Amino acid sequence: MHRDSGSVILIVYVDDILITGSVTNGIEDTKRFLHSQFVTKDLGLLKYFLGIEVTSTDDGTILSQRRYVLDLLAEVGLLDCKPISTPMDPKVNLYDPNSPDYLDSRRYRTIVGKLLYLTVTRPDISFAIGRVSQFMEKPKKVHWNAVYHILRYLKFSLGNGLCFKSHGHLNLVGFSDADYAGSNEDKHSITGYCTYVGGNLVTWRSKKQHVVSRSSAESEYRAMAHTTCELLWISSLLTDMGIPIQHPIPMYCDNKAAIFIANNPAFHECTKHIEVDCHFIRDAVMRGQICTPFLQSSKQLADIFTKALPKAHLMKIMFKLGMRDVYALV
Repeated sequence: MHRDSGSVILIVYVDDILITGSVTNGIEDTKRFLHSQFVTKDLGLLKYFLGIEVTSTDDGTILSQRRYVLDLLAEVGLLDCKPISTPMDPKVNLYDPNSPDYLDSRRYRTIVGKLLYLTVTRPDISFAIGRVSQFMEKPKKVHWNAVYHILRYLKFSLGNGLCFKSHGHLNLVGFSDADYAGSNEDKHSITGYCTYVGGNLVTWRSKKQHVVSRSSAESEYRAMAHTTCELLWISSLLTDMGIPIQHPIPMYCDNKAAIFIANNPAFHECTKHIEVDCHFIRDAVMRGQICTPFLQSSKQLADIFTKALPKAHLMKIMFKLGMRDVYALV
């Protein structure tokens, strides 16, 4: 709902409603209207919603799922397990043909399904959970060990969550990355991206690409196509909410060849094998909606969504993603 003085936004999930906005009077008017039409109860400031804990600190507002993690660890019997500092071991081969079958596949699917919900506030485990979720039908012992590794990491990082605070602007930016032939079994590449609004992380993704790329440039270009879709969707959503977006929107990539393809309207022999639908990036660049600045690989924040990282690099990116330990800040 838009007014000249500001906006009021409602988020509805079944019978739970969140109300926020830029005008206090508008929020109060909305609550009174809902109360006059339905039986409602005002629970005050948001503290807990669908398993997500909301904590206000001097550093900003933090979304975390500590209680959810504790319940999950208790269900699996790992409350007293030994913590570990990374969500996945980079040296583990999940396609080990010699690994025996994990007999309780139903338990495997249940735990991985619950871990998937954790990615709502935990981008640091998105890649690891994306990997183990590829083996739902016939998991092996090596896959369950990888799940066990993730659970031990969650014990290590119980209070981690996303911090949202004012940075004095509402700029929209994206980071796009790909791990060329990152899947050992079928040589498909891994797409990773993340987007920021006002300096705060809002969306992210780690996903195996559907086709085999014939070059690193192609895999990066496909990742840029997904990131472009996400940025344009967020831009449209923010515009509908009355929030102006500056164009072109920066989409940072660390592959110069992919950036060249995106910015060159001419058709080249080297791009004939890339599907036409990927080339809509060029249209977005030509229309001034997207720009594609180059970024050094060492500064690529989307790296965390394409591969398992060592502890030092992982912690560095997590900090830049806005992840904080809520209990270390209160």
